[in-house]
Amino acid sequence: MEDQFEVTKQRIFGYFDLLEEENYPFDFCPVMMSGIVTDNSPPSPRMMEGIHRWNKVYGDDIKVELVTLNHFFEILRSKELDIPTYYGDWPDWWADGVSSTPAGVKLYRDAQRKYRLVNKLDPKGLKANPTQLKEAEDHLLMYAEHTWGFHSSVSEPWDAFVNLLDTRKLSYAINGNRIISNHLDDILETYGEEANQLDRENFYKVINPHDEQVTTLATIYVQHWQTVDDSYFYTSLDNFVEVVDCQTGDVLTSQVSDSSRGKKVSFNINLAANEERIVHLRRRENKNNMNAKYYNHAHIGAEQVKDIAPYEGYNHPVSIYGVKTDHLDITLDQHKGISSIIDLKTGAQLIHPDALHAPFMGVYEVTSFKDSNPYSIRSIMGRNRKAPSTKRYTSKLVNIKQLADGPLFAVLLLKYELEGTGIYDVILTVHKHAPQIDITIRLQKTCSWAPENLYVALPFTYGQPEKTDSFFEKSGTIFRPGIDQLPGSNTSFYSLDNGAIFKNQDKHLFVSMKDTPLVTLGSLDSQLVELSCENSHEKNKEILYSWAMNNFWETNFKVDLSGFYELDYALYLIRDKEKDIKHPIQSARHLIEGVITIPYNPNDNEKMLF
Repeated sequence: MEDQFEVTKQRIFGYFDLLEEENYPFDFCPVMMSGIVTDNSPPSPRMMEGIHRWNKVYGDDIKVELVTLNHFFEILRSKELDIPTYYGDWPDWWADGVSSTPAGVKLYRDAQRKYRLVNKLDPKGLKANPTQLKEAEDHLLMYAEHTWGFHSSVSEPWDAFVNLLDTRKLSYAINGNRIISNHLDDILETYGEEANQLDRENFYKVINPHDEQVTTLATIYVQHWQTVDDSYFYTSLDNFVEVVDCQTGDVLTSQVSDSSRGKKVSFNINLAANEERIVHLRRRENKNNMNAKYYNHAHIGAEQVKDIAPYEGYNHPVSIYGVKTDHLDITLDQHKGISSIIDLKTGAQLIHPDALHAPFMGVYEVTSFKDSNPYSIRSIMGRNRKAPSTKRYTSKLVNIKQLADGPLFAVLLLKYELEGTGIYDVILTVHKHAPQIDITIRLQKTCSWAPENLYVALPFTYGQPEKTDSFFEKSGTIFRPGIDQLPGSNTSFYSLDNGAIFKNQDKHLFVSMKDTPLVTLGSLDSQLVELSCENSHEKNKEILYSWAMNNFWETNFKVDLSGFYELDYALYLIRDKEKDIKHPIQSARHLIEGVITIPYNPNDNEKMLF
């Protein structure tokens, strides 16, 4: 009921009195205006009415002028001003919304990787339809927009409009992924990709799309109805088939595993930058003793259990107690999981000595609203994303199983129990001849209306933490969290592209996060929000967590996290003597994106070459 103009007078003069007290040095001051007292507001003609009235009465003291941002910077450039300049990351406070829709974000990030492959395979845009590519870009751009829902997505999660916007948002990720996948298929067709066919000769083309040499695992998928040399591929024995490099005639080391619709044949291959190589999948002639060196039956016993510890003349590098490869020595603790990862080349420990949780353990938080309601319990949290009353649970290891042990990799399953989930399984695929571990977390998230967080522990370093710097890769740039940031910016969480890297001189440990871009550093306890400053440099050495899920915000973000999920992570040890951190990160990107294997029917001239 107060006179609005009198309130305006008190606030504007009061504001400039405060600026004088603080020795504000400029003769102008930018102030943001809205046409209506709300966010996302449209302009209003009453803005100009108020400005004209103000200038008529008080314009000799303080003149108000409505300008655009461009005009403001023209004014700024016309002044002789001593303005401090800063360089660094400016983490935003809305990035955490991605963790409220993990399924859609997984689709989106898969589409991002395919988009990068498209541009590597067709850099000039000549191999496929550019209109289709533009359509994919539009959908992915819309999904990346920061708003994740409606203002009542938490208070009224059943509302038809809330669910409509959630479905529409998801559709951008679905359609973006679908269109870019089709576009990639169109490009691969120009490389000779064939459709799956009955009785096709099992030739494949392996393509390195990167401008750098890559040594990695390539994969051939064989459908359950397909044959290899007229034999159905029902067996998972590695000695049933072999992969031949048609260029050299060499039999490549391979390993067979199950896939959802048949078999997956993985094989090791070395490709020069942008190289293409034809390989042939065929039945192995001698299939009796190819794996003898991996399965020493003299030490297994009739029950087929390898339970004898190593001794002179008998090596046992893979068991539920640990895995030892050419590069890594991994120890498994029967109570928590991975307790040690040693780089055998240097003896360095890769797990942070201050780790509270073993690598890839789940940490679940929930805040009760029994004395409040789902909206208000969130609104009072502010930027903290949790409260002193928040309950925290750590996953409990209940079993370890060995799923595979072959010439290329070993696979172990770590089964955990975790509050807020029906399933929390960690599958480790440990590469035997490369310094690499692939990690898949399979979980069933239950539904809760209460504010929740789900973290995945990534407590890594390289050797001594005080000698190791952590770097984040984000939006085409690389920075040190807590150090290379604008003063006063957010240090609570960061949204990354491919992952984080820990650097100790010329040794690097890259932690890949394919599906979960959000991370946080340091203690998970509720506390006052720390902004970037000189003291925040210590944050660079703190423990890393993947912030895989949350539904805490009182508006916009989705409240229901329930469902089945598969989240992929990986560890890559990269030795690189280049001083520029960009090079090892680029190498990690190539490993994440991988090489491409397509069904291929060589012509007669190509067959003559091999």
